[in-house]
Amino acid sequence: MSSGLAPIIQIDRQSREPLHRQIYNAYRAAIVQHALRPKERVPSTRTLAEELGVSRIPVLNAYAQLLAEGYFEARVGAGTVVSSSLPEQVTLPQRSVLRPASRRAPRPRSANHADLPSMHTVVRWLSGRRGAFSPGQPALEHFPFRIWSRLVARRCRDLPLASMHYGEPRGFRCLREVIASYLRTSRGVRCEADHIMIVSGSQQALEISTRVLLERGSRVWMEEPGYRFARDVFHLNGCRVVPVPVDSEGMDVEAGMDRCRSAEAALVTPSHQYPLGTTMSASRRLQLLEWAHNSGSWIMEDDYDSEYRYEGMPISSLQGLDPGSHVVYIGTFSKVLFPSLRLGYIVIPPDLIERFIAVRLTMDISPPNFLQLVLADFIQEGHFSRHIRRMRLLYRERSSALLESIRNELDVAVTVVGEQAGLHVSVTLPHGFDDHEVSERAARDGLWLVPLSSSYIERPSPQGFILGFSNIPAAEIPRAVKKLRNILCSH
Repeated sequence: MSSGLAPIIQIDRQSREPLHRQIYNAYRAAIVQHALRPKERVPSTRTLAEELGVSRIPVLNAYAQLLAEGYFEARVGAGTVVSSSLPEQVTLPQRSVLRPASRRAPRPRSANHADLPSMHTVVRWLSGRRGAFSPGQPALEHFPFRIWSRLVARRCRDLPLASMHYGEPRGFRCLREVIASYLRTSRGVRCEADHIMIVSGSQQALEISTRVLLERGSRVWMEEPGYRFARDVFHLNGCRVVPVPVDSEGMDVEAGMDRCRSAEAALVTPSHQYPLGTTMSASRRLQLLEWAHNSGSWIMEDDYDSEYRYEGMPISSLQGLDPGSHVVYIGTFSKVLFPSLRLGYIVIPPDLIERFIAVRLTMDISPPNFLQLVLADFIQEGHFSRHIRRMRLLYRERSSALLESIRNELDVAVTVVGEQAGLHVSVTLPHGFDDHEVSERAARDGLWLVPLSSSYIERPSPQGFILGFSNIPAAEIPRAVKKLRNILCSH
């Protein structure tokens, strides 16, 4: 049984205030300030006396006073608890030491706060994206739970003591080795285990990379349209985003050089551009690498879901073409396994490894250990590759069902892009629609439509939606598209 909760009580034996009064005041303040809540258990008088290094007499006197005043109540078999009859908010008059509100200095503003998403937007995006068409959500009902649970149980039984200590800042070597082998064979990445750092998804990978590679005021090329949360990372770190248009060959490198040739870095999704789904052509890849080498700039390659390609083999990485180690390669397991796993990786150029480790140490020291071991087993025993093969077939079926339903059901003329790969397609709407307004109405009908315009920086922006198909069974897709048709037709 728990020994109960106690506030921080600082006993001052030099104080003129008696010990019992010091204990009483500490508890009373904790209850008034809502640090201790109704029905929460407090320690026994003997336990508290031992913790404070005092005799039981002042503790008994303090508890007696708190019981008498109604702050505590005694319960048979449960000991002493905070009174359940206290109101939710208890307020006491306190002497203010602040100046009048009208004379207070303004609160400092965080840098670029206007460019960051509101808390409402983030919470809604994360908690509400379980409806039809929410992008980036894998088909969790097809995840091999039994196999994963068996691996978790096995690791629990045989957990090495070393895994309970702080880990290596780059993560467990056993996981880094199997990831390096996978990337070399399936993605054409040039790497060894020493070049890999395990991180909490691609978002943390971008954060660490930005802190290492860039300074406040640095200019960063970013695809237009591009991933909103990546844009937020740059803004939060004081970088200036330079939007570079995307066409059927990917990022327009010449346009980027016209806009800002001396940018310090570029973020690209060359294998499957987010959100338009295009693949960067070979000529553009070589052009981008040439720009990076000539200008001494960095390239961050976000390879977030390239495992799922429905026409031909997955596209080889940009990093594998780079002879000068100017590319930082980022990957994640959120799309291929499940989002709450929160594991991803960075492939770091060799001369930057120490700098990445230094930044990682200041952020969170190292990634959590246990799930790294489970994931290493999952990959090494072949479950990972089998799961990807099965899911590729499933997502191909769902992608085809969505494209067919759009052709057959939508009366509104839309343009579909990005159907060759990934877990979503994008559709652009004809003139006269407001994608934010339509998405609000759709949410009330159980559809999760991400407005395409939110991926653009420059205005006016195209109107449309990013439609995920991975988390909705093929048989349910026509009905969801009919709902979308009704919403658009009522516009």
